[in-house]
Amino acid sequence: MTRRTRDVPDPQDHTEGEWFEIAREIVLTKLDFRAHTRAELSEALGRRGVPEAIGAQLLDRFEELGLVDDAEFARRWVQSRHGARGLSRRAVALELRRKGVADDVVEVATEVISGDDDLDAATELALAKLRAGSGVEEARLTRRVLGALARKGYGPETAWQAWRRAKEELGDEASD
Repeated sequence: MTRRTRDVPDPQDHTEGEWFEIAREIVLTKLDFRAHTRAELSEALGRRGVPEAIGAQLLDRFEELGLVDDAEFARRWVQSRHGARGLSRRAVALELRRKGVADDVVEVATEVISGDDDLDAATELALAKLRAGSGVEEARLTRRVLGALARKGYGPETAWQAWRRAKEELGDEASD
């Protein structure tokens, strides 16, 4: 099945008021599904041919009303991605930047994740992987655990610390 592409209308096809209504519907539809950053919404409006000035005006108004709030989006994203998915602070920050959240907002949102929080989350993941890999040869299991931690954004030092803590918790000797 091929995906139909929409023709981008010419800005002169509509009056300013019509464009404002079109933009409003686009943004409200997107916000019905989930929260979005201002940058994501601006990009969506651009793809649909909404004049930049009208999109900016609409998004300014939505920010005033609290319907678009990058700081709140970032705070919730951190809770979701670090708390529920176990991503590292670095990985969460990278995702937020990709979504167009400003660096200062990313910094504030991710400062709630301490180095200890990262290590605890990494240890939980390591424990799960070690339990799931019982019966797998030690070197192979170690590579699997460290690889899983790396994919979640944990650096080598944190990954090794988490692996050692998980091994200790399981009662195995943590060999270097």
